[in-house]
Amino acid sequence: MDRVMDAARLRTLVPAVIGTLGRRGADFAAAEDAVQEALVEAVRVWPDDPPRDPQGWLVTVAWRKFLDATRADTSRRRREVRVEEEPAPGPAPDVDDTLQLYFLCAHPSLSPASAVALTLRAVGGLTTRQIAQAYLVPEATMAQRISRAKRTVSGVRFDRPGDLATVLRVLYLVFNEGYSGDVDLAAEAIRLTRELAARVDEPEASGLLALMLLHSARRPARTRADGTLVTLAEQDRGRWDQALITEGVAVLQAALARDRLGEYQAQAAVAALHADARTAAETDWVQIVEWYDELVRLTGSPVARLNRAVAVGEADGPRAGLAALAELDPGLPRYDAVAAYLHERDGDRAAAARLYAEAARAAANLPEREHLTRQAARLNAALRG
Repeated sequence: MDRVMDAARLRTLVPAVIGTLGRRGADFAAAEDAVQEALVEAVRVWPDDPPRDPQGWLVTVAWRKFLDATRADTSRRRREVRVEEEPAPGPAPDVDDTLQLYFLCAHPSLSPASAVALTLRAVGGLTTRQIAQAYLVPEATMAQRISRAKRTVSGVRFDRPGDLATVLRVLYLVFNEGYSGDVDLAAEAIRLTRELAARVDEPEASGLLALMLLHSARRPARTRADGTLVTLAEQDRGRWDQALITEGVAVLQAALARDRLGEYQAQAAVAALHADARTAAETDWVQIVEWYDELVRLTGSPVARLNRAVAVGEADGPRAGLAALAELDPGLPRYDAVAAYLHERDGDRAAAARLYAEAARAAANLPEREHLTRQAARLNAALRG
């Protein structure tokens, strides 16, 4: 083993170690706490004294931490915990509990925010501080959220099959969140989804992985040096990561070949068509509309219908896009922004400027608000000129 194991590799061992403690009698919450303490110890000790068997070392130390906590807490807990003789250091059992941890951490009884936090900690191996920094909340707030989530799932049997669709939604939430601190949540979501896709016989897991890879490929071109947004049509496609695109397309093609289409595969197909176009003008909008038709059929999602209206406007002209948009609820997020774009393309700059300003007021984040405000200001300046 290398002198120092990198943090990402260390985090991959966490699910197996939690699972081992669970089979020895620890409940999930206690096992997860003990493993976090063992990780802190590993960071302190391993640089000077790296173990030959990292996973076995973590199991041994985490079990000791669990025993210490159990003995110190017996007067309060009022229940027996079966404690066998402390096992000697050595190879950890070759049992993979990662999939069950995915299911447990994305249990339907948890709120999306709690499921995300618990997944990042128990499956991803991140510390509470790292998760709090990534979500720009105080560490104490995140600690309470994780603690409540662990209490919620404390009675869930560890060996029951879970809901894969919920796990995929949680991973997609992680990917789509903003990030800060020392952890790139998009990269973490890709790592966890890659692991999941290798463990399940489900094309949708691969479809989600492909979608993440294809979206990540465009990330270097999405913002300017000052942090302002760059629209897809204006992005420098030379900055797109071709290796990620190649991998994403290959993963998607393998998933589609299984002939079990799902929403993530359909979304990834749209992303692949954007990635395939050398310029914005060469985008195959007709085929993109067809994929959005599939996505609407699969999900009925109003967001999919909204994106379809944009694609229709590109494929068949802005009037057709506005007609498709008129069938939707004006209260949808981004409705005004889409309407503004289509009205501008149709030549109605006054309506577009007004709608851009309204969209800016409703924008969910600062970069988007600033982008929409600039669009409104640009059109107003042109109208005055």
